[in-house]
Amino acid sequence: MVEPVTARTAEGVANIAAADWDACAGPDNPFLSHAFLSALEESGSASARAGWQPLPILIDGEDGKPAAILPAYAKSHSQGEYVFDHAWADAWQRAGGDYYPKLQLAVPFSPVPGPRLLLRDPALAPALIAAAEAVVEQNGLSSCHATFVAPEQIPLFEAAGWLIRTDRQFHWRNRGYESFEDFLGALASRKRKAIRKERAAASAGLEIVHLTGAEIGEVHWDAFWRFYQDTGARKWGRPYLTRRFFSLLGERMADRVLLMLALRNGVPIAGALNMIGADTLYGRYWGCTEEVPFLHFELCYYQAIDAALARGLSTVEAGAQGEHKLARGYEPVPTYSAHFIPHAGFRRAVADYLEREREAVAQDIEILGSFAPFKKSDA
Repeated sequence: MVEPVTARTAEGVANIAAADWDACAGPDNPFLSHAFLSALEESGSASARAGWQPLPILIDGEDGKPAAILPAYAKSHSQGEYVFDHAWADAWQRAGGDYYPKLQLAVPFSPVPGPRLLLRDPALAPALIAAAEAVVEQNGLSSCHATFVAPEQIPLFEAAGWLIRTDRQFHWRNRGYESFEDFLGALASRKRKAIRKERAAASAGLEIVHLTGAEIGEVHWDAFWRFYQDTGARKWGRPYLTRRFFSLLGERMADRVLLMLALRNGVPIAGALNMIGADTLYGRYWGCTEEVPFLHFELCYYQAIDAALARGLSTVEAGAQGEHKLARGYEPVPTYSAHFIPHAGFRRAVADYLEREREAVAQDIEILGSFAPFKKSDA
């Protein structure tokens, strides 16, 4: 039984001391840092006006400082989440209910797995989950959704009775490679030759540079903003992030940013933004102003592998979706979310759907894994 504790909400991450937040979030995942989340808020990217009202939930320890935190948002839509519940919203509203606002435990606009229970005191995990439930029930919200939850935290949500949903992404893993050539050597001959051809075609006539820390200036963010706007307009209709976000990112955590630019005659024509974690390189945004065959694969996948190898990182996470990553050595892995739905009838309907969806996702991962480009002896 969960011991009674007192939880509170704050008006935003920016209103919590950075040291207190980071003591709970830990240093490994840059997306959960105070610097990243407060930059989203202060830039206007994650705000009530944008449909992401910051509402972090906290439990204080005996020392009076936060000992457990949820990165929570009141959402007035389902955009920028990458775990799609639009059909759930439609069904709820057809039945006469208001699906929005809902509570979201997430990193806005970032399909990056990681802890959603930020715990300086691990014993407070059940109470923190109960606090999220209380916010939903006391405010008459339809539901709460913890998305891209680290696998090790899923049992905590299961124990609380939340519904578990699975999906999949494609991640690259270092299987003991010391160089890109080592990695290619693990692939089937046909796949190895195809990647070499793609890399040669993509880089012909271009210079590709990796920038981090003080190497990144406003001129580079200006260039990347143009790339990001182009991609955002094509994918989402309008970009989620504001220009100021990138400046704040550079000011606050440039040493955890890896910006890759493709230059033609010294002028940037494409770029890919990555974040550097403790053991993972996270590929996030990409864009271009000139179409070059295979350049997307080069900047987002192959250069990311090069960078991970150079830094001794074991994993590259290249974002959501993308079966085309499979042929480039990125393997299917499951991702998880947890969902609290207090309405009994709607919960039963969603639970039935998720059971069938989990079976389909598991089969999908198994089938996709059989098409991995590795030599059969290494699979």
